[in-house]
Amino acid sequence: MSDIPNFDMKPVHVPDDVLEGLKTLPTATVYSAVKYFGSSLCVCEGLQNFTKGKKMASRAKTLRFLPNRADLLAEIPKGEQSPEYAAMGKCGPGDVLVADIAGDVKTVVAGDVKLLQLKMNNADGVVIDGAIRDLDVLRDEDYDLTVYATARSLHGGPTAAPAEEDIQINVGGALVRPGDVMVGDDDGVIVVPSWMAAAVVEHATEHEEVENYIKTKIEAEGVAPGKYYPPKPESFEEWRRVKKERGL
Repeated sequence: MSDIPNFDMKPVHVPDDVLEGLKTLPTATVYSAVKYFGSSLCVCEGLQNFTKGKKMASRAKTLRFLPNRADLLAEIPKGEQSPEYAAMGKCGPGDVLVADIAGDVKTVVAGDVKLLQLKMNNADGVVIDGAIRDLDVLRDEDYDLTVYATARSLHGGPTAAPAEEDIQINVGGALVRPGDVMVGDDDGVIVVPSWMAAAVVEHATEHEEVENYIKTKIEAEGVAPGKYYPPKPESFEEWRRVKKERGL
């Protein structure tokens, strides 16, 4: 396997082809690749996929909620100029609204009316460190949004307010910076730093190919998986030879 690249570690725009590559991979495999490149605190703990079967690989547009207080509420722009609409307005195809509510299940990002903005923009979905409501409406009216959250709730916004957007946030214990890639399936959702996303696709794709290759060897030989798993450097070398011979 190749050495770890000397990353610049500056935010970059992640192109759609990299997003599509990430969608083809199990999130667990992507997680292993992110850890391999040195970013171990990338799991958004406690979030689950409320749109079962839908996969996500989308650029993060961030929004942070803060506890309600009179002086804060007086400062936050209202109506169309509010931070929540500014954040949603930046979401289009390939983008996801990522909201930090510090795990509060009595405050939700939005219901079906506010989330119309994401639907109209053809955004990919929402990732919420907090609760989601009106999920049935999103499904029945075909909003086509992938939804990760900690819970479902009937509450509106009694304890926190959307205060800041386009900033770095904490989601389930993971740092999310604007432009990072949120990758998820039914196992959960993780953060891929934008500057390593292309390398993660390359590394994780080969790793998945090698795992599939050794699975065929395990079944063909009728041996315990431990003979070949976890993959060893020679497994990667063997797979590269086989791939070249097959013209893949």
